[in-house]
Amino acid sequence: MNNIENLTSMVIFARVVETLSFTEAAKSLRLSKSSVSREIAQLEVRLGTQLLNRTTRKIQVTEVGLSYYQYCSRILNEAKSAERFIRNFHDEPMGSLRLIAPVSFGSQCIVPALNNFIARNIHVSVDLELTDRTIDMTDDNYDIAIIVGRETPDHPLVMPLIDITWGLYATPDYMSQFPPIEKPEDLPRYDYLLFRGPAHTISLPFRKERQKLDIEVRSRFRINNSVALMSSARSGAGIAYLPDYIAHESVAEGKLVRLLPGWYMDIYQTWMMFKSENTLSSRVQLFADALQQKLRGDLGDSKREE
Repeated sequence: MNNIENLTSMVIFARVVETLSFTEAAKSLRLSKSSVSREIAQLEVRLGTQLLNRTTRKIQVTEVGLSYYQYCSRILNEAKSAERFIRNFHDEPMGSLRLIAPVSFGSQCIVPALNNFIARNIHVSVDLELTDRTIDMTDDNYDIAIIVGRETPDHPLVMPLIDITWGLYATPDYMSQFPPIEKPEDLPRYDYLLFRGPAHTISLPFRKERQKLDIEVRSRFRINNSVALMSSARSGAGIAYLPDYIAHESVAEGKLVRLLPGWYMDIYQTWMMFKSENTLSSRVQLFADALQQKLRGDLGDSKREE
C-alpha cells in the first residue's frame, strides 16, 4: 500500500464524513463530485474495506470508517493549519529582517522607525548593522541597505527615501561673542567643526535664488560622526556644519541656532537598496513602506517648523 498515495484520499474522505455529502465535500475542496466519488472508491479498494454505505438518499459511515476518520481528520486539520500558516506568512510579517545603515543616520532615523515596527509586528526579529563602510549588496547578506549619497546607487532594486539638508549651527552663547552673521561672506573669521568622511567638506556651498557661493573656512576640528560634531557645537567649540535632522532637537531646545537660514546648503539623498526580488517578503515590503512614511512625516515636519 502506498501511504503517500492515500493522503489526498484521506483528506477527501474526512470532508465527506463531516458533510455526509459528496456534493458538499466536492464544493469545499473545489473538486468535481465525480472526482470525490472516484477517490473514495479507490481508497476503499486500496484499504480492502468499505468505509461508506451509499444509498440514493444518504451516506452512512461504517464502523471501520468512523475509526479511520479519526486519523483522516488529523491530517485534514494539519493541512488547514499549514494553509493558515502560509496565509499568515503573507498577511502578517514574521521571520528575521536584516538591515545595514550609516551610523549617524541609522541611529537617529532608522532605529526609531525600527522600534515602532518591532512593537507592531511581534513575529519579526531585526538584525541591524550600523557602519559607514561601503556596501556591496551582492556579497553582503542583508535584506535592506540604507544608502546616503549624492547619486542614485547603481543597483536594480532601489527605493528613494528622503533628502538630507545641511546647515550651520552654533550655541547662542558662542554667537553672542561676535558681530551678527548676515551673509556667507561673514563666515571666514570663525572656527568651524566639519565632517571628516564621505561628506568631507572643503568649502561651504550656499544657494539662494540665482546666487551660488562657495566659502572657504578654517576648520580646527574634524570628526567623522555627525552626532559627535553636534556635541562639540553644543559645548561652544565653534560653528558646526551638520545635517538638519541631527540638529533639529537641539534647535527646538534652544541649545543651538541655525545660521543664515535663508540660504540653502548641501543636499544629500537617501535610498533603500533591496537584496533581490526573491527576498522581497512581506516583512521587507512592510518595513520599507513604514520607514518611507515615517521619515517623510518626521523630517518633513521638522523642515516645516524650521
